[in-house]
Amino acid sequence: MDLILLISIIIGIILITVGFIGCIIPGLPGPPFAFLALLLLKLVETSMFTSDFLITMGLITVGVYSLDYLLPIFGAKMFKASKQGIWFSIIGMLIGIFFFPPFGMILGLLLGAIIGELIAGKAHQEAIKIGIVSFIFSLFAILIKIVLTGVMAFYFIEAVAVYYV
Repeated sequence: MDLILLISIIIGIILITVGFIGCIIPGLPGPPFAFLALLLLKLVETSMFTSDFLITMGLITVGVYSLDYLLPIFGAKMFKASKQGIWFSIIGMLIGIFFFPPFGMILGLLLGAIIGELIAGKAHQEAIKIGIVSFIFSLFAILIKIVLTGVMAFYFIEAVAVYYV
């Protein structure tokens, strides 16, 4: 086995692992790390993936990375969240990262949105509804990132297995 390829596979496994962790931890871009694992294999062994495949996966990665930030805001706006609700959900998410990672991020987003809506003068029921919607859209964004990272992990493992079988 080629030593450079073996080292690339090990680094790729680390990148995919970090990719899965990054799907949950904000500030750590999950799917881009998994995409780097695919690129690494392509750089070391050019027959691993086609260029079209990598371009497609790269575009999907950029799209999902963008959705990660846009989905919770879209969900909140869809249910007429105030600017305070949106800002407080972001602040709550950031505070939650430091106190109870990674679950504090989700709880902070939920509580931040509710507090922001209450400050904006919304009724308790309305504030809770908007907070829950923001929470659900955030979970949906996390799920999309996990699925994409899983798909890239599958292709990585398949490429390595096919190469050595």
